[in-house]
Amino acid sequence: MKPAVEFQNISKSFFGIDALTQVGFSVDRGRTLGLIGENGAGKSTLMNLLGGILFPDEGEIYIHGAKYAPKNPVDAADVGIAFIHQELNLFTNLTIADNLFITRYPKKRLVPLIKNKEIEEKTARVLSALKLQLSPNDLVEKLQPGERQMVEVAKALSAGADVLIFDEPTTSLTSRETEHLYDVIRSLKKEGKTIIYISHILEEVCDLCDDVVVLRDGSLVDSGPVEEFDINRMIASMCGCELDQLFPARQAKPSRDKCLQLEKISSPGIVKDISFSLFKGEVLGLFGLMGSGRSELARLIFGLDTFESGTITIDDKSNDSVTIQQNIQNKMAFISENRREEGLMMEASIRDNMMLVALNNFTGPFKIINRNKNSRINESLKSLKIKSNSLSNPVKTLSGGNQQKVVIGKWLLSHPSVFIMDEPTRGIDVGAKYEVYSIINSLAATGTGILFISSELEELMGMCDRILVMHNGEISREFIKKKFDNHGILRSAFGELEVN
Repeated sequence: MKPAVEFQNISKSFFGIDALTQVGFSVDRGRTLGLIGENGAGKSTLMNLLGGILFPDEGEIYIHGAKYAPKNPVDAADVGIAFIHQELNLFTNLTIADNLFITRYPKKRLVPLIKNKEIEEKTARVLSALKLQLSPNDLVEKLQPGERQMVEVAKALSAGADVLIFDEPTTSLTSRETEHLYDVIRSLKKEGKTIIYISHILEEVCDLCDDVVVLRDGSLVDSGPVEEFDINRMIASMCGCELDQLFPARQAKPSRDKCLQLEKISSPGIVKDISFSLFKGEVLGLFGLMGSGRSELARLIFGLDTFESGTITIDDKSNDSVTIQQNIQNKMAFISENRREEGLMMEASIRDNMMLVALNNFTGPFKIINRNKNSRINESLKSLKIKSNSLSNPVKTLSGGNQQKVVIGKWLLSHPSVFIMDEPTRGIDVGAKYEVYSIINSLAATGTGILFISSELEELMGMCDRILVMHNGEISREFIKKKFDNHGILRSAFGELEVN
């Protein structure tokens, strides 16, 4: 039997930089392939070639033994290929049924009218098969992230997809939604569907996949049955070296001088009576389940949203109301959990993104921006190990990990004394995570206080001096490093309920 998908000597470059070099492997029908590698390794580029979004410079692709050269995503869909992107491709103002059939509405004969009843019936069947208790007429904007992810799967199945590509599908899902997705993928495999699964969460690859392919710097460096891989081998193959530990060692210790203090911060329905201190040189973790108020608290501190009562003190400067401009002047930095929409201007250049926060340092007479003042930006790019051959390249051309470094880099140019980081490692690979952790440690060593928000408890325990746990808009408990306890932290996040 011919492979469902086969790549032969695929090469692709952008702006003179090789994204893929002579990549070749195959995926058999009814198998789940885990495609892994660091950000910028070429995973998404390769899948964009398969999905008809990009075109190879060299090499050939075969689908079930037949040569395949798509000119656009429609060609890919016609041969049964569906690409479920990390950034979902849905019209949120339309119904589920409309999203499933928007490019192929069944029409009535002789008159230009859509067969609405047929659409609803077909959508209902697909939703039922995926065990989704949703109506075809539900608006997508009303759905939870996990439900939207399933709508993407439903769209692929309703179009007759035989090969499904999942790109970081669990990034924004709760644990329950993730388990549901796992069940769906396993069911699809039993039906003979071919799955290509891209993920930075290596445990997912071990649990779900039959085979593993590892890309590094655009080349295939390792492959084989998943039984032959463990996490250490995956990491070593991805990075080209052994990582002795996932978290770099901390050298400096926090001082007892406060750089940030919250006193009884409240906002009805969001947070209640939040009080804590952040010390210079400290990495303070903030953990909680979705809906606990952790990200909302970060936005309140930075001034993106307003709070009703309480006081925030930054380096001895107290305010019962704050603005973003005041906080930036007071040397506060903030990384949003949504870097693409809130942290970067994706169409703008790397240079323009880096200049944003410390813009006054890049102006000349009459406050005219001087884009030739590149020395500080170049130094920052070098220290952050951002891979690009030109500051003029759009930031969207960078990998996810390098985009996140640009977000961090623009704030570093302002020399912050308080740095709020909301999910700073979400969606980036293990090597890029290590580099972000090293940046955090370097900041702490210079006296910057860091409020580190993450849904990954392991990284908080590996990086932080203390962890505050939020539940239902309140701080339920504080843990110091010597007494970090995975089970206890989770119990606190659940409101002291037993965790099963």
